[in-house]
Amino acid sequence: MLPHSNPTPEATLVGRIWRPGIGPCLVRLDGDRVVDITSTALPTLHALLETPDPLDTARAAPGTPVTTLAELAGSSSPDAGSDALRLLAPPDLQAVKASGVTFAASMVERVIEEQAAGDPDRAAAIRVRVGRVIGDSLSGIVPGSPKAMQVKAVLQEEGLWSQYLEVGIGPDAEVFTKCQPMAAVGWGARVGLHPISSWNNPEPEIVLAINSRGDILGATLGNDVNLRDVEGRSALLLGKAKDNNASCAIGPFLRLFDADFTLDTVRAAELSMTVKGSDGFILDGRSSMAQISRDPASIVAQTIGRHHQYPDGFFLFLGTMFAPIQDRDATGQGFTHHQGDVVTISEAALGSLRNSVFLSTDCPEWKFGTAALMKNLAKRGLL
Repeated sequence: MLPHSNPTPEATLVGRIWRPGIGPCLVRLDGDRVVDITSTALPTLHALLETPDPLDTARAAPGTPVTTLAELAGSSSPDAGSDALRLLAPPDLQAVKASGVTFAASMVERVIEEQAAGDPDRAAAIRVRVGRVIGDSLSGIVPGSPKAMQVKAVLQEEGLWSQYLEVGIGPDAEVFTKCQPMAAVGWGARVGLHPISSWNNPEPEIVLAINSRGDILGATLGNDVNLRDVEGRSALLLGKAKDNNASCAIGPFLRLFDADFTLDTVRAAELSMTVKGSDGFILDGRSSMAQISRDPASIVAQTIGRHHQYPDGFFLFLGTMFAPIQDRDATGQGFTHHQGDVVTISEAALGSLRNSVFLSTDCPEWKFGTAALMKNLAKRGLL
């Protein structure tokens, strides 16, 4: 499977690749050709997104074809070496943020995780009780609205109010740091699970690109790998549940907004996901952005503003409605990953993000950070 099959040739797709003997390069996808557009004016994706008009700049940037999409996909394997030609995650200097509990379905599952204290054996019975009380009362609710406050009062009376419902239907969104700049992995790479976890799942999401001015410039796909047992024990373990070696995947490319691809397109996007295990297990799931409880622009506004600046911009995961409950290993325990699972997240306008699941300790160590990037660019005469 290729990372992208572009039905609209006018789409502007940019990203980053690793070129052997050179390092990280800014690229544009021209049909099936991967064109290196790195220059002193555009040494990084950050530099592109900070220009007055990133779309026109990306389209007009001169470049050199270096490979085809098929060749790039073939070399972007889970076992690719550190100097192999491969796709990288699009962000470089940007912070990588994520918003949680933005869909009613995921809100309910977070409540179940909390009630079960991270124990999957207890989840099925709690799911029945929570479903009986909550029902469809969260469907279509506007966070922070009078109706939301009425639902909050009912749930409190039933003893089911949760910190997850607070950020799900309360006025304030949950926004956290998913990983450090350049810690995300790209298409084809291994994604990692912390070895202490035995109840975990992928989270297919759309990821927005925002510059330092707060402009929402484009979108890509992401896998916000989640450790349900760790976060379920305590929300204060969110960092341990979310930020581990190779626990964030983004890609394949960033599609820049234009007249035909806008934030409204994102609002109507339909994501699909398939998990295939070496044991023959197959899990199919979907996440419809039309069912998001918080508007993407609202989440961005809660993230950046006078209260918080991002001088290098940021990428923002928008959350998912996907919360797998299909049993895999035992009745009532729901889904959890096996090592070697292949996760493919797809959306018609954004292509496909494919990664293989391993323990974080079995994924390549993250060693190329901001200091390494600056040294690399300086050595190449790009700074």
